[in-house]
Amino acid sequence: MQSISRLGSGSHLVAAPGDVSIVKDCELIVGAAVRGLGGLDILVNSAGIAETGSLADCDEDMWDRTLDTNLKGTFFCIRAAHPYLKKSRGNIVNLASDAGLIGDKELSVYCASKGGVVNLTRALALEMAPDVRVNCVCPGYTDTDMVRRDVIDRTPDPATTEASMKSYAPLKRIAKPEEIGKAIAYLACDDSIFITGVALPIDGGNTAGHG
Repeated sequence: MQSISRLGSGSHLVAAPGDVSIVKDCELIVGAAVRGLGGLDILVNSAGIAETGSLADCDEDMWDRTLDTNLKGTFFCIRAAHPYLKKSRGNIVNLASDAGLIGDKELSVYCASKGGVVNLTRALALEMAPDVRVNCVCPGYTDTDMVRRDVIDRTPDPATTEASMKSYAPLKRIAKPEEIGKAIAYLACDDSIFITGVALPIDGGNTAGHG
């Protein structure tokens, strides 16, 4: 509810709390949105977690937490929303990651989850066409609470880690959240009405390679 208050008020804002790692909650979240908004035109799957760790450090609980939130939650929110999106000829934008397109050391579980989101997007774009478009964005490092809490602040030297992140991509910075938001808005609007099955990198050139 605090997030709602920060966005303002009005009939276009509806609280739909739940845990996307649980199938029943995915259905409840979508149902609350449909009831509160009178239908559904766009679904953005943005819930996600990231944990770093070597192969030896990644246990079953970490795997389950990450895959259940990032991949399972995306799939079952889409399944719950499909009838409403088909009726409205709406669309879906999934939040993947550049880590779903390339590997990243000590992020193997996260890479697996986001790689799953990328290929899930492609598969469902085929299955749900022509009624529903399905795309995903693949951000690089972005200045979000999750990146700071789950990646930067978990390292022994957060300042050095942040500086390394900023120098990694060819454009030599990390993304602003609003830059990712604008890409999501583009894929969700009619300007992209002939685009489906796309995994759009927004990564400062990271997936292009490193010289």
